[in-house]
Amino acid sequence: MNKKKIIKSMLIIVFICIFNLFFMNHSSLAATTGKINVETARLRREANANSEIVELISLNEEVEILQQAGEWYQIKYKDVTGYLRNDLVTVNENTGENVTNTNATSTENQESNQVENEVPTDMYGKKKIVEDTKLKIVPAINATDIVEVKTDEEVTVTEVINGWACVETSTTKGWIRQDKLKEVEEVQQEEPQQEPAQPQEEVKIKTQYVNSATVNLRKEANTSAEIVTTLELNTPVDIYAEENGWSRVKINDKEGYISTALLSDTRQETNRSMAPRRDEEESATTSNKNTTQETNTSNNVVSSGKGATVIETAKQYLGYKYVYGGSSPSTGFDCSGFTSYVFKLHGVSLSRTAAGQYSNGTGVEKANLQPGDLLMFGKSGINHVGIYLGGGMMIHAANPSRGVTTDTINSGYYFNNYVGARRVI
Repeated sequence: MNKKKIIKSMLIIVFICIFNLFFMNHSSLAATTGKINVETARLRREANANSEIVELISLNEEVEILQQAGEWYQIKYKDVTGYLRNDLVTVNENTGENVTNTNATSTENQESNQVENEVPTDMYGKKKIVEDTKLKIVPAINATDIVEVKTDEEVTVTEVINGWACVETSTTKGWIRQDKLKEVEEVQQEEPQQEPAQPQEEVKIKTQYVNSATVNLRKEANTSAEIVTTLELNTPVDIYAEENGWSRVKINDKEGYISTALLSDTRQETNRSMAPRRDEEESATTSNKNTTQETNTSNNVVSSGKGATVIETAKQYLGYKYVYGGSSPSTGFDCSGFTSYVFKLHGVSLSRTAAGQYSNGTGVEKANLQPGDLLMFGKSGINHVGIYLGGGMMIHAANPSRGVTTDTINSGYYFNNYVGARRVI
């Protein structure tokens, strides 16, 4: 019997030793207190990172440590009991040796966490998502996913803890790792693609009409340039530029230059006399310069009778402007308007057109010309008329750029296109 009591007593002692040993390894820290060493600690219902959060505890708040379970403390905060990771609590110095060791470890963790949790202020505010990422319900890798946020989506950071950021989107709120965020201004805005410059469409100044029987459209703005095509009376052309007495024009698919003097704002009446082609007149003018002697002769010609009187009257209008259809000094003259006006002053009535005047009076051979005779010109029919001065010269209303002037009939255009003469006095 005594032997049984001894064995029983020994078993009790062994049990107590085993219990104490177990207790030492899983010691209750009842009456031990600590302080939260992070900005916000999450008190969880169970000792794992995925457990439900039952309370949020702020930095430096006092908690009662009930016991340790691995990396976790069971603590009591106010009337709530739960679990915190032991690195989030600094054990107060009034604990025993074991607590001190734990505290030393916690202090190291505290220093580490304090460094980790020193959050730069520029981590808050507007950020953008680096890559497609799922928001977590709590700041833990294994936490429940809430919603996926897309690359470059803009969010607002409201809280930062241990490398996690609490962010708000337009529809929800959750946790994401800090390295999944970037500054808004870091996002390089893609420059809008510039559309290739469209060629500016040329603006048409106006439309005009050829006012001479035939006119050369030239490749460049000079009378020596290559002829692109020949245009007839009243051909409409579009004007795109005017410079130095030339107009840059387009007609159908052709482009080139025409002397501005050979263009008018309105169509010409085809039964009226027309000025000779501008570039050919220039040729006639050049020839005129080479026949200075003839010109001088004409200026000194001695005329008698009614022809001389007509010439003197005609010379009074040298320099008057050329106007198509004009037949008086107040309006200007065209070629047949000039001759009919001068002869009317001397009691001679002429037809209004050059072709009509070719039927007035009587025909005269070129070798028998006298001052006051009418001279007719044209390539195909009569389209120009002047008054003979003598000495191979005539006075006429030439064209819009030259007006009433004098020219030789012994060279150039007027020599090549001489048709005949009529004596009307």
